[in-house]
Amino acid sequence: MTQERSDSILALRRSSIPFLWVGTAAIIVGGLVAAITSPLKLEHGSWASAYLVLIVGIALIFFGVTQSLLTERATRRTIAIEIGAWVLGSLAVLGGTLVNQPAIVDIGGAVLVIALIVFALAVRTRGRTRATLPLWVFRFVLLVMIISIPIGLVLSHLRH
Repeated sequence: MTQERSDSILALRRSSIPFLWVGTAAIIVGGLVAAITSPLKLEHGSWASAYLVLIVGIALIFFGVTQSLLTERATRRTIAIEIGAWVLGSLAVLGGTLVNQPAIVDIGGAVLVIALIVFALAVRTRGRTRATLPLWVFRFVLLVMIISIPIGLVLSHLRH
């Protein structure tokens, strides 16, 4: 293995660490929310738990690790914006849902779309001759998320 390749793998790992930490914390919190809200039979408990695990945790880890595989352009600033927007948007969605305020959910959804745009821009394929399987998977999941956010916002308004 060449020194350049070894350095690239190390950089890949370093750039994915913040996503792994924040995503793992969200998964743990989601499990705790499930453990606490289930016996109390709270109305949005299982939804909040699933949201924390699947969206805040697993999706953030997916986007961050895949980004680190696909590009070396993700700066500390980009990573901070992505994680910050993802967490703030998710907190607004969770909070707005729990207090029955669809407008707050809308703001959270918009912030999540901004985070997805930043991820997409960081992984754009300028100069590549063809897309790889990880890039196609990244794009597909990104598209699914972008489509699901407006659907979730509409459902939030219909519930309230």
